[in-house]
Amino acid sequence: MSVIQIRNLHKSFGEKRVLQGVDLEIERGETLVVVGKSGCGKSVMLKHIVRLLEPDEGTVTVEGKRLDKLSEKEIYEMRKDFGFLFQGAALFDSMTVEENVSLPLVETMSGHTKAEIDRLVAEKLEVVDLPGVQKLKPSELSGGMKKRVGLARSLVTEPAYILYDEPTTGLDPTMSDSIDDLIVALSDRLNVTSIVVTHDLFSITNVADRVAMLHDGRIHYDGSASGLFDSTDETIHEFTNRASTR
Repeated sequence: MSVIQIRNLHKSFGEKRVLQGVDLEIERGETLVVVGKSGCGKSVMLKHIVRLLEPDEGTVTVEGKRLDKLSEKEIYEMRKDFGFLFQGAALFDSMTVEENVSLPLVETMSGHTKAEIDRLVAEKLEVVDLPGVQKLKPSELSGGMKKRVGLARSLVTEPAYILYDEPTTGLDPTMSDSIDDLIVALSDRLNVTSIVVTHDLFSITNVADRVAMLHDGRIHYDGSASGLFDSTDETIHEFTNRASTR
């Protein structure tokens, strides 16, 4: 059953046309990997799913609700169902790990007590294999640890959906594989619906239930990872060849 539907989505920035009629459905509980060359609109599409961007044309529907029909309050409530791992983790350097992870609960005035927030933070840090780092600052963490803290923050509201924007960018192959393993483990353990934007072909193989490739502002391919790599389509072949090394 599809829980997110994107229909005829268009988005331009000035004279640059980025999305030119994207049609895509995401099924409940699946991990969809979105690929394409740099600047093709992968992250732009992702931001439309949580209404961080307004489309020029077209619609996004989540759980049967068209986002353009929702009030600001309803959009705010809808976003609580989403965890978003930003490229670069987007941690606040002046805050400790526990302050960063608890931020979504504090910002939404969730009604949790301090003790409950502390428990949730510790629990999510355990989930991402980073127990006991609550008092550290981001400057004391490696790149991979920062990604994991960002992921713990995205999990703290116990979302139904997790959106990953280039989760392995800037990491060495070993750390990239560990992040991929974590994405798979979270999908299996929490039964969340995951959308992973990446240019890392190794991640496609590691995590994807299905792959969608953006090209020229539209979905050029929608199918299995094996189908992508076995394709004789010239555009796909050119992309996979160029992206075949880390």
